[in-house]
Amino acid sequence: MDIDKVRTLSDTELETALNDAKQDLWGARFALSTRQLKDYSSIPQTRRTIARILTVKRERKLGQTA
Repeated sequence: MDIDKVRTLSDTELETALNDAKQDLWGARFALSTRQLKDYSSIPQTRRTIARILTVKRERKLGQTA
């Protein structure tokens, strides 16, 4: 999910997306530890998505719209 798409989400949608991304990350880490993960790039991609969501939440908290 790119930053422009994240910025179009409402606050409740951001919370839902954040929870989903955290669950995906947990699942990917679990699959990695049990050697069931096939796409290793999913972990850093999910971490970046979480960072984007948290960045937008912080911008909104500070009142920035850029």
